[in-house]
Amino acid sequence: MYTPEMIKAYLERIGLAYDPERALDAGYLRDLQYAHCTTVPYENLDIVERIPLKLDAESLYDKIVTRGRGGYCFELNGAFGVLLSSIGWDVTEYLARYLRGETEIPMRRHRVLRVKCGSLSYMCDVGVGQSAPREPLIIQEGLEQTQVSPDGSVKETYRFSRDDFLGWVLSDFHKGEWRRYFSFTTEPQLPIDFEMPSCWCEYSPDSPFTKKISLSLKTPNGRITVDGNAFRIFEGDNVTETILSVDALETVIAERFGIRR
Repeated sequence: MYTPEMIKAYLERIGLAYDPERALDAGYLRDLQYAHCTTVPYENLDIVERIPLKLDAESLYDKIVTRGRGGYCFELNGAFGVLLSSIGWDVTEYLARYLRGETEIPMRRHRVLRVKCGSLSYMCDVGVGQSAPREPLIIQEGLEQTQVSPDGSVKETYRFSRDDFLGWVLSDFHKGEWRRYFSFTTEPQLPIDFEMPSCWCEYSPDSPFTKKISLSLKTPNGRITVDGNAFRIFEGDNVTETILSVDALETVIAERFGIRR
């Protein structure tokens, strides 16, 4: 668990003030996830550079809060889960299958959070670089939940369904049809349960995380990404791409993602 001083510093890292008396309601949970998604980048720089990842709570805090870095799902959702638990929420971690773009059932290699808030359970996920919810989603079968950007240019709709094998399946509405995003069953996971799949993601020749650098940061009306040496800005339906030199890439990583190496 994080101490009150660590909670205060973590919230300052994501641009929020810590009020220990604030009610643990859906609005507070939404503020935390939205702030996290728009300030802490998804990034795999350590994986590409063969720097071993550490998933214990203290190491994640050091990387994300003290050193101002980001990470991928096993790091970002790991740290976010400890933050929520430390503030006072009831958090359960699940090991999910990331289904988007897959033609066969993949292994479980995605870390997600279930957070109880009042009488409802919410899915929280701050660890995806692609289009993904900026706000918590109620875990309820068939309920369509739409998230709209401040300027109205981005509208993303999600819903949960049930599958006999996959368990809970989250889908997003994409180009006129529902597209499976990830799935999970409800066996609670311990922090140690994420060590093995994260190790596969770090070192397997089949891992999608080892081939090239990847960074992403949500913005109020889209997101910015780095894919190899391509820097992209997504704003509503518009995408601009710039191919970067080595020096320009480092400048973008530092100035747009806040990471100085």
